[in-house]
Amino acid sequence: MLVDAAKTCVIGDIHGCSDVLAELLPLLESRTEYFVFLGDYIDRGPDSKGVIDLLLDFRKRHPRTVFLMGNHEMMLLEYLQGNDEEFFLNAGGRETLASYGISVDAGSAEVEAQLPPEHLHFFKNLPILWEDQHAIYVHAGLEPGVHLSRQLAACCLWIRDEFIRCQHRFGKPVVFGHTVFIKKPLVQRNKIGIDTGAVYGGRLTAMLLPEREFISVAAPKRSDWPELSGEEEGVVEGRTWGFGLGKLLRLFR
Repeated sequence: MLVDAAKTCVIGDIHGCSDVLAELLPLLESRTEYFVFLGDYIDRGPDSKGVIDLLLDFRKRHPRTVFLMGNHEMMLLEYLQGNDEEFFLNAGGRETLASYGISVDAGSAEVEAQLPPEHLHFFKNLPILWEDQHAIYVHAGLEPGVHLSRQLAACCLWIRDEFIRCQHRFGKPVVFGHTVFIKKPLVQRNKIGIDTGAVYGGRLTAMLLPEREFISVAAPKRSDWPELSGEEEGVVEGRTWGFGLGKLLRLFR
């Protein structure tokens, strides 16, 4: 959806770090009326519930706020459907359930019943993409050469190397999270990555557009790097791990 925004503030992956989010938001609120959050509000960090409480309160004060879906919100929704339970729990879901005071032994139906209705509505109504006059916003990235209207949710939420390494021009810069650039945000002609690893002891970063001003706060380490197959380090001062586009397309096309 295309919206007209004079200035936009974009906020990267929070991952249950409510204290760091609470420190960052006051630095942003007076800077613009338009805000886009890139997903991954939950998991890994200690206070996912507190993060959602803060975000819902923030939107009441700033109605021109867009919250995008992240892969961790999608994993939660899949878990609530009884799918991939261990995957969700082992990827930070245990910490998320604990923040709500819910036992990991509870079944998916019981978990859903114990989540605050406002939170459940939040998780179930997150868009995949957003666009304004400055950029295209998405959690993980886009499939190169594919029109926005045909982008797969799986790619938008999970893609890494094929997008990070591509030189494709998408018409506007693509602002994304998901892939951690622990030293500083990734800034390229066709893409800007602003996940600077808050939950891993990096920083929680926001960016103002069109000027590309970065605002960030330091965060204590709350989680170790995930142990995933296909990891590789040092990609444009960042860190990626493979979830190949070919595999995504075979699974979801």
